[in-house]
Amino acid sequence: MYEPDPDLIRAARSGDSAAFEVLVRNYQAHIWRFLRHFLGDPQLAEDVTQETFVRVFRRLDSFRFRSKFSTWVFQVARNAGIDALRARRRRERIQLEARRNVPVLTADSSVRVEIEAALESLKPKHREAFVLVEALGLSYREAGKAIGIPEGTVKSRVFHAREQLVTWMSVREDDVGNV
Repeated sequence: MYEPDPDLIRAARSGDSAAFEVLVRNYQAHIWRFLRHFLGDPQLAEDVTQETFVRVFRRLDSFRFRSKFSTWVFQVARNAGIDALRARRRRERIQLEARRNVPVLTADSSVRVEIEAALESLKPKHREAFVLVEALGLSYREAGKAIGIPEGTVKSRVFHAREQLVTWMSVREDDVGNV
């Protein structure tokens, strides 16, 4: 496996785009292959490979030369892959919950109205966190950074949003059943 010269890494850290490009070229195919097997989806692997190098670029300052650069890059890729799997599971869980909890409606616009009404029933701070995590697929940490709150606060707000949505849906089902 290719191991770059420490001066190349330092150059990339200091903003030399040509040096960073060399790093990307030397690792991109290896990272994609790793992620293709890890994720089981070539298209997702391509997306996560790109995300990996965005993260590498942002975090080059955190590389301390205590391990091989390749080891560090693969750890970044692994973490990006885990985040992608979690996001996919969240989306699948939401879709499953939506199928279970949303009454069958006759038109797509009716479903959209129901979803918008459910989201509008949330407190703004809960809706904001919920949409970032569940609809947009951000990690709790990323959502926290995006809205300037701690990761734990995001988790709490998403939890409360889910509880409120379940309550809202059960009340709506009772209303529909009583009509």
